[in-house]
Amino acid sequence: MKYVVITAVGDDRTGIVNELSEEIFKDGGNIEDSRMAVLGGAFTIIMLVVGEPDAIEELITQIPAMERKLAMTIVVKKTKPRQRDASLLPYRIDVVSMDHPGIVHDVADFFAHRRINIEDMSTATYAAAHTGTPVFSMHLTIAVDADSPIAELRHDFQDFCDELNLDSTMELAAFENP
Repeated sequence: MKYVVITAVGDDRTGIVNELSEEIFKDGGNIEDSRMAVLGGAFTIIMLVVGEPDAIEELITQIPAMERKLAMTIVVKKTKPRQRDASLLPYRIDVVSMDHPGIVHDVADFFAHRRINIEDMSTATYAAAHTGTPVFSMHLTIAVDADSPIAELRHDFQDFCDELNLDSTMELAAFENP
């Protein structure tokens, strides 16, 4: 089997997921994993597509035609199956705060300096009930070495969040995809 990551962005419209998945399926690809969102007025998707080598090569040659037909910008990156390190444990982290610039960078920097990989992340802003104050929320999964002193990491992260006035939780989770 051959693996590719396909990223597609276009104006949001009803039926776009159906149209894109149909193009991938008819060319012999199978969407094994995906994330989709409407960001502003744009639809965006990133997906792991798997198929027989000839089918994936044919799919890749069809990308320019798909872009024109679907009015999307599409990027393809060849990849391989993920090999998860059994010595890593997943931790789910949730962060909520009044919105202000730099939260994503600050949290990413905290984990990068500790050589902890962020496996998955989603963020959003919304208006607080009653006041309308912009609130920021972040959900992420990190991969922590099983031998790491997790109590120390939790303490350091809580101190970090307290300094930035971020409410947070950290708990053992499960990796979404094996």
